[in-house]
Amino acid sequence: MQSYREYIQSISKGIEDAKQIPLGAVAPLKRETPSTDAPVMLIFAPHPDDECLIGALALRLLQENNFRVKDVAVTQGSNQNRQAARFKELSDACGYLGFGVIQTSPVGLQNVRLSTRQNNPMEWSEKVSVIRDIIKREKPSIIMMPHERDWNSTHIGTHYVVKDALEAIDDISVTVVETEFWGEVENPNLMIEVSDEDLANLLTALSFHLGEVARNPYHLLLPAYMQRNVCRGGEVVGGQGGSVPDFRYAMLYRVSKFVNKTFTPIPHKIISTKEKIEI
Repeated sequence: MQSYREYIQSISKGIEDAKQIPLGAVAPLKRETPSTDAPVMLIFAPHPDDECLIGALALRLLQENNFRVKDVAVTQGSNQNRQAARFKELSDACGYLGFGVIQTSPVGLQNVRLSTRQNNPMEWSEKVSVIRDIIKREKPSIIMMPHERDWNSTHIGTHYVVKDALEAIDDISVTVVETEFWGEVENPNLMIEVSDEDLANLLTALSFHLGEVARNPYHLLLPAYMQRNVCRGGEVVGGQGGSVPDFRYAMLYRVSKFVNKTFTPIPHKIISTKEKIEI
């Protein structure tokens, strides 16, 4: 390759060629089943597919730390005609990665939005109770949820329904990982490297969400998003003007310890694929 024009053309051609890759229909990854007393991570996913879009940390914890990762389907989308199909797609995607799945109701929770929290406290309290009961039953060591400004109304609503559920539980100590997709988290403190293999597996899992990616092949643009994270994360997590780690792909998160109903951010960390994740 002799020019940046060739470089860009190769990227464009790769995206077009990748549109021909079959969606889903891949055998689950082979891996050992975590022991029944292994620590639990819960992913509170606003929609089916979020577990793949933000799940690099969860995948590494499953593979490297033997976590039992479980995706909580907070909603199954707002389109009632697609809710059953979306849960099937979610189950297939999680089955491929090795994640468990927990339903909040047969069709997921409805109206998980700040407007419900503000205007219908009784309805909101019922949603909080569902999430609270899941947390109390599963006793997670780590929780993942969207940050409070993740733009999409259901992402923001999911943040607050999980936050309110945590604050409704006495004597809980848990690590909370706030995720981003639609809106960047302003002050991430964790940057993890994503290997080529893990990124390929996340894209494969995302392709099981057939109805979504057939409409909009956004799964093919996830690598570019993770490349952007390397550029951004090297500065905002590593420090302004510092050296950027030699990663190809990365994910950014904001991590806190939730103890005595208080969120305390952890020190900034950059973790390569050569290091075991400890948060």
